[in-house]
Amino acid sequence: MKILLVDGTIIGSKTGAILEQVKTYIQDFNPEMELKVLRLADFEHQFVDGRPIAEYNDDMREIVRRFEDADGYIIASPIFQGSIPGVLKNTFDMLHPHTMRYKPVSIVANGGTYQHHLVIENQLKPILDYFRCLVTPNYVYTHSSHFDAANTIINDDVHNRLRELARVFVQYAEMSQHLSKVTLDNH
Repeated sequence: MKILLVDGTIIGSKTGAILEQVKTYIQDFNPEMELKVLRLADFEHQFVDGRPIAEYNDDMREIVRRFEDADGYIIASPIFQGSIPGVLKNTFDMLHPHTMRYKPVSIVANGGTYQHHLVIENQLKPILDYFRCLVTPNYVYTHSSHFDAANTIINDDVHNRLRELARVFVQYAEMSQHLSKVTLDNH
């Protein structure tokens, strides 16, 4: 299975540090999974404005291709101003509604206040529900205090929650292999 680990920002390094830790834990549970990190910072972005995908630059088309080719996703997002970064929302706006359908997704996020975890519930989950993803129930939210100066996760509880997220994600991924992506409806 091809799993895309999406670093949903173009600035900062905590989100990437969380993804790398999740990647390690997923490999512990299933070393057969092909894990690829997609760093949105590595691409030249254009605003999505409804044009056909063919009219966007090569980087935007490459992002869409990687999403289409993946069998599952770990979405990592910082929380800025009580919201997900615009570049992550712009990425979701590029995708066809069927791109992520019935594929497993886990969410990790980080922010400067403990209250920002609600962004996952109020913004990310509804977007992923729209795509009809198999969203695992155990997202992990981290706070600045969970990291040292080198952005290494230093909180044991966070490590335990990331380990559990990886375990559940692997089980969702295995389950999804037997779920047809062909739908009976036209939505």
